[in-house]
Amino acid sequence: MNFELEEISLQEAVEFVVDNRGKSAPTVEKGIKLIATSCISNTNLYPSYEQVRFVSLETYENWFRSHPQTGDIILTNKGSQNGAICLVPDPVDFCIAQDMVALRANQKKIDPLYLFAALRSNLVQSRIKNLNVDAVIPHFKKTDFDKLLIPLPTRCIQEKIGEFYYNTCLKIELNRRMNETLEEMARAIFKDWFIDFGPTRAKQAGRAPYLPEPLWSLFPEAIDDETGLPIGWREGTIGECFNLTMGQSPPGSTYNDTGEGLPFFQGRTDFGFRFPENRKYCSAPTRIAEPDDTLISVRAPVGDINMAWERCCIGRGVSALRHKSYSRSFTYYSAWAIQEELHNYEHTGTVFGAINRNQFMALPTIEPNNESFITLFDNYVASMDDLIKENVNESRTLAETRDRLLPKLMSGEIRVKEAEKMVEEAL
Repeated sequence: MNFELEEISLQEAVEFVVDNRGKSAPTVEKGIKLIATSCISNTNLYPSYEQVRFVSLETYENWFRSHPQTGDIILTNKGSQNGAICLVPDPVDFCIAQDMVALRANQKKIDPLYLFAALRSNLVQSRIKNLNVDAVIPHFKKTDFDKLLIPLPTRCIQEKIGEFYYNTCLKIELNRRMNETLEEMARAIFKDWFIDFGPTRAKQAGRAPYLPEPLWSLFPEAIDDETGLPIGWREGTIGECFNLTMGQSPPGSTYNDTGEGLPFFQGRTDFGFRFPENRKYCSAPTRIAEPDDTLISVRAPVGDINMAWERCCIGRGVSALRHKSYSRSFTYYSAWAIQEELHNYEHTGTVFGAINRNQFMALPTIEPNNESFITLFDNYVASMDDLIKENVNESRTLAETRDRLLPKLMSGEIRVKEAEKMVEEAL
């Protein structure tokens, strides 16, 4: 049943705000992580460590006014990520840059995990957006915290909602960590076979086999002194070994948010872990990527890698790659192997980095002397890649169900036990 909710302002709900200066801290090449707004999103439980910078211990201790503590809530309050929310993990191994704050809940007035969930709810997110003071660069000012109102059910209900939301987020987080481990394992296998040439070097040195015999016997017996590659292998190019489709943006009038047509991806901002997140659709696609094609960003930034979950439309910021033998995993990890070369194009051009078709086709790659290696590699890592996809699918279902149920929990329309049952039934 529904019930009338009291509301509390964000200013009342927090007892301390970690708010560092509105300018950049001095950075160093190595040191303590300095996370930026790009590390905070409403899809991850904790901050990610993408494109982090570093500060020295002296800067950490003396430049900042204060630092987040475990259980604090990070809120970005300026820029395109305005309103993104994450929890601070244990241990805290970073400091926060400008354009974000860390909120410490006043536990006498509100349950911290409930505050985390409520700040992520569609209701409060829309209220944050309505308080923006700049239409060009969104900015939610700390002086407006007293204007942001948050629904406040009874303490008992707060705690149940907070626990439900946190536990669902934690399951998604654990899936993400498992996927990162699985991908690292598959990358290590690819590197051993096709970059370090481990089996061939082991054979040449007379070391014992470490792969099943039918597979082990396929690897060449020695490294060619002239090429530095296993005997019979050669260095080819992307154009020789792969099919490459460069994206092309269709007319803007064909874009939509309603699901009409194919999912449409324009650049790396659409990319999630392994598979892109559907945000836009196109009713008249011009360039198509097929399921399991490797998607690579080709414009600012260059070289971010993803994989097509389903048939999709790709805009001019994305390319689709597939080995001519129609490999799934070999193509994906081959793209990872040339990522450094792709990143070299990040600083080309007068406006932003980009790589064109001819440049991409000319990039080097290793071609084994037997195409069966490619199929064998796909089969060897198939269980890892299949589990990654299964975990991503489960996480998407969890997130969708969690976000659909949260407003109903906050309004009292359903109880937590009902929500937990709905989550179980959705999986």
